[in-house]
Amino acid sequence: MKITKMLVAVALSVGAMAFAQRDGHRGQRGEFYQDLTVEQMATLKTKKMTLALDLSKKQQEAIFEFNLANAELRKEKMEERKAKREAGERSRPTAEERYSMENARLDQMIAQQQELKKILTDEQFDQWKKMKMHKHAHHKRNRQKEGRRGK
Repeated sequence: MKITKMLVAVALSVGAMAFAQRDGHRGQRGEFYQDLTVEQMATLKTKKMTLALDLSKKQQEAIFEFNLANAELRKEKMEERKAKREAGERSRPTAEERYSMENARLDQMIAQQQELKKILTDEQFDQWKKMKMHKHAHHKRNRQKEGRRGK
């Protein structure tokens, strides 16, 4: 009887360790995108939006340009973070710097939303907002599960 309990305990421990390792090594989206060019990132995102929102050819071209500009900005910021990380400049921003960064991020999001509103129909824009909110809620849940602070 003791051997059975011990085997069950070992099996559960091994299973838990395997699950924990798999979860920690599943990779993040950033790892996938860091090796792509900005054109490849924009193309993939445009195709995903085309499938989800049933974009016309004209809309696809406008969305591609929109996604290309955003991909260039993201790639630029990713390179800046990478350079800082490699240089060992990882210091916590002050409260004023955090406020400034968040304010700039929100201004950019507002500008992007306004630009998308010009390209998409009202129906498509509503669908895009629903998709965005669903994605945000999903990421927030994942951050909380991982023990990170949820925004």
